[in-house]
Amino acid sequence: MVVAGDFRNGVTFEMDGNVLQIVEFQHVKPGKGAAFVRTKVKNVITGAVLERTFNPSDKFPTAFVERKDMQYLYADGSLYYFMDMESYEQMPIDESKLGDSFAFVKENMEVKVLSYKGNVFGVEPPFFVELEITQTDPGFKGDTATNATKPATLETGAEIRVPLFIEEGDKVRIDTRTGEYMERA
Repeated sequence: MVVAGDFRNGVTFEMDGNVLQIVEFQHVKPGKGAAFVRTKVKNVITGAVLERTFNPSDKFPTAFVERKDMQYLYADGSLYYFMDMESYEQMPIDESKLGDSFAFVKENMEVKVLSYKGNVFGVEPPFFVELEITQTDPGFKGDTATNATKPATLETGAEIRVPLFIEEGDKVRIDTRTGEYMERA
């Protein structure tokens, strides 16, 4: 059982027949009245994000989400194929279940495939990946405004904003959770 007072980001639990995951939480203790927990929860099956408040003493059954290491192989139309690293079985996953952060995954990269009771609902890439810049405009001398950035296209086709000194062919480290440039690799 999970108690609402113990909520943390990433905790999964069952409520009203749905599997929910905590995206954000805040414990609130107002001057008057009882304390409560304000949360943003994501329905892991449908992907819907809701804002809910809970009494800190509310209890919910824990939902055990299986995270399996798999290797991304290739895409064929709207199906993306992954290989189990232990049994070498291939599993097709529909494009709708991949999420926005999958734009930073290239072929042969290891990811975590998320499932609940055998139903795959998401793919979690590594938190940080190193990718090559395939297209960006050159930076101009004198254009040194604070935190100036320019658009750049990565080898996976995703677009991000990078500092002016980054050039085509450079390898950069990306945070897949936010889609932001971290540093030159």
